[in-house]
Amino acid sequence: MLSNVKCLCWCLAFDVSGNVHYYKCLIAEKCDLFVGDWVQDLSGPVYTNESCRVIEPHQNCMKNGRPDSEYLYWRWTPRDCKLPKFNPRKFLKLMRNKSLSFIGDSISRNQVQSLLCVLSKVEPAVEIYHDKEYRSKIWKFRSHNFTLSVIWTPFLVKAAIFEDFNGVTSSEIQLYLDTLDEWTKQYKNFDYVVIGGGKWFLKTAIYHENKTVIGCHYCPGKNLTELGFDYAYRKVLQEVFKFFTKSNHKATVLFRTTTPDHFENGEWFSGGYCNRTVPFKEGQIHMIDVDSIMRSIELEEFEKAASLGSKRVNLKLLDTTLLSLLRPDGHPGPYRKFQPFAKDKNAKVQNDCLHWCLPGPIDSWNDIIMQMLLNA
Repeated sequence: MLSNVKCLCWCLAFDVSGNVHYYKCLIAEKCDLFVGDWVQDLSGPVYTNESCRVIEPHQNCMKNGRPDSEYLYWRWTPRDCKLPKFNPRKFLKLMRNKSLSFIGDSISRNQVQSLLCVLSKVEPAVEIYHDKEYRSKIWKFRSHNFTLSVIWTPFLVKAAIFEDFNGVTSSEIQLYLDTLDEWTKQYKNFDYVVIGGGKWFLKTAIYHENKTVIGCHYCPGKNLTELGFDYAYRKVLQEVFKFFTKSNHKATVLFRTTTPDHFENGEWFSGGYCNRTVPFKEGQIHMIDVDSIMRSIELEEFEKAASLGSKRVNLKLLDTTLLSLLRPDGHPGPYRKFQPFAKDKNAKVQNDCLHWCLPGPIDSWNDIIMQMLLNA
């Protein structure tokens, strides 16, 4: 993501006699907000788990008993320009009489909580809607007439899901690859959209197209063609981008790339954990195959959509994958639940190495979003 930044520099000019004169001037430069490093920032986050009341329990790591706090003191810093800290007052001014929606999976909800926490320093949000499972919500910042929402749709297309909050599945997901989900009916109400997904496509699913079962991903014993998650993900992104580029509604759309997890020695269901306490340096970790495949599909399909151009949609890439890969220390781990080791210090508990503690690394995503929207 190349962002226009202005640099105070010394410029030169020649007068009519050929003499050189130097003067200070502003020069626009290009900066990639997604190439940089996590730099230690002892000032820490602008909010705490105590000052913000909207943090969901499974991301409230400090309240749940996480003993270390070093992960709070790092900030994403692009290499070639400055990324200002999120300014809630300026953001709310920018969003006056506007609407912003985060559309996607639980990572989208994770990011919305971060945004709400920062904005609450200026004005607390009023929740005006939630669905029966509290996964989709709408908030209002009344003094700014700003509407913020999150729409839970992990596949972005129509899906029948048979899974509880702990990820336990009772039947295969039925995924309708050519039918976008209900969020499309609300799109006309939004001035800004942040949309993304990815990880749910790794689950076992039966694929439907044209009202016919065409295959599946990881469904042994079903006598169906194994198409793979990559087939489904590409197909869905093509449908999503086609919708945006053909819509008559004028909006700015930020497409968020997939989020890598940091499970070690297993997965979430097989004892995997994430107990690191500092970020990686570039080159110390590489994406696993499935994340690399997803990212390649995302970049290819985004580039196709962006090259088509549109007089309506302003399509931008929120490429958080690689900067997030460097933060194995920012997940709840076992502290997704309150005091998991209170009764037994050696208790075996399920770890969360995908979502982010709040405060935590995901706060920097909103620093980037603000910069992108200001440039938009």
